[in-house]
Formats: sequence, C-alpha cells, structure tokens
Amino acid sequence: MSNSPWSHSRSSSIADDVDFEIKGQELQFVEIELDPGESAVAEAGAMVWKDAAIEMTTVFGDGSAEQGGGFMGKLLGAGKRLVTGESLFTTVFTHRGSGKARVSFAAPVPGAILPIKLDDVGGRLICQKDAFLAAARGVSIGVHFQQRIMTGMFGGEGFIMQKLEGDGWVFVQMGGTVIERELRPGEELHVDTGCVAAMTAGVEFDVIRAGSVKSMIFGGEGVFFARLRGPGRVWIQSLPFSRLAGRMLAAAGSRGGQSRGEGSVLGAFGDFIDGD
Repeated sequence: MSNSPWSHSRSSSIADDVDFEIKGQELQFVEIELDPGESAVAEAGAMVWKDAAIEMTTVFGDGSAEQGGGFMGKLLGAGKRLVTGESLFTTVFTHRGSGKARVSFAAPVPGAILPIKLDDVGGRLICQKDAFLAAARGVSIGVHFQQRIMTGMFGGEGFIMQKLEGDGWVFVQMGGTVIERELRPGEELHVDTGCVAAMTAGVEFDVIRAGSVKSMIFGGEGVFFARLRGPGRVWIQSLPFSRLAGRMLAAAGSRGGQSRGEGSVLGAFGDFIDGD
C-alpha cells in the first residue's frame, strides 16, 4: 500500500495484523488490506466498498475471536453494544480468496479516523460510546462505566463509554480536529465532557463544577467539565456529534428543518419553485 501519513505494514500479534491506509481530509475513510483468511470487523453500515473475494457476515456482538459461550456468549457481547447505544450486530469481512483484497469503511461525520494499535496503549482504550468504526478481528468491544456517582450523574457522554481490548489495530472516529495530549502523573486537564474522545486506561476521569454560579448559568460552557488526571494519553475532539446535531436542530428552529431561504434573493418564491 502507498506511504501516507497513516499507513501500516504488518508485524506479529494475536489479532489479525492488517495493513491499512487512511484517505481523505475532513471526510475520511480507511482502506484495509487483508491476506487470505484475515478478517476485519466494523459497525453495520460503515462499508464503502470491498473486493469481491471478501465475504461479508453479520454477527451478534463484536465478532471477536475470544467471544465464546455459544449463543449466550454472543448475546452477552451484543448486550454490551446495546448499552453503549450501538446496534446489536457488527459485520465481519473475511478474505476468502487468494492474494490481497481490500475493504474500506467511512466515518459518518466530518472529522478524523484515528488508527490505534492496542498493544501500544497497554491493551485497552476507553473511548466515547460511538467512536468505534472498525478493527482487526480479535479486538473485543465492551462497555466502560465511570465509577464515581457525580460522574455518573453529570458526566454526560462520558458516563458510559466503549472499552476496546486486545493487541490489534482499531479505527476510531472523532469529530472535527483531534489533538493528543500526554499527561504526566498527577497532571490535570479540564475538557468539555462531549469533547473527550478517547483515553488510555490509566487516565482518571472525573467531573468538576465549571467555575462560579454566574459562569455556570451564563457562561455557555455547561455546568460541569471533565477533569482528566494522568498518567496517560488522551485524545480530544473539537466537534462532537452531539454538538453538531444540536447546532443543526437550533438552525432548523420551529419550522422542523424546513428551508428558511437564508441567502436567497428569491426567498419564499424560491421555495415555491422548489415545491416546498
């Protein structure tokens, strides 16, 4: 595969060590190259295209190789995904032919697809509940609950998060621009709760009050911040999907999403021509 800022050639691991390349800028997709017998697992509906030699199978849960226990094991894996707001199903793409074959997956919102090798972050990544896009077969997708009562009550999107475990590649989707911070032991970072995209398992997640009562009411930044305390790595996104959706709903206003003719010299007459 070509040399891009995000590309990879294989090494030894328990999970399928796939080759990949991330393409695009604001609306990215990841192209994964599989050898015969290798598989990638992805969210239902994320596929853009695939070679004919790749077989597509829909399964309960996360499709990880470690998920056992027959039907009950599959049901438990599916239940974990349901708690995080995801579909009960994932799709497994397996190369059944010879030579190389490719399959690609796209992020559903403007932003970035971040490739992370789990054995480079201690075998576990905690991320926002809708962050998972795709992974090499063998990666387990679970649920992570914040333990503190205050975090559970006021942590917003940070209360229930996804837990990705294994040693293989995962591809997580994040909104807007993404930055990575390395926190030293005891170092703190205050972040909008929706902007916490992912963190390593050693980072402590808590919530704190956003300043004075006046700031909480009129500041427009929410009542609570996420407090991240090191050691560990954190990834911060500038445009969480909930914020984007909120702005879209606010722009739609009381007309329920109908066009309001901003910027059009025709105004209502233009709506009439368009059939609105």
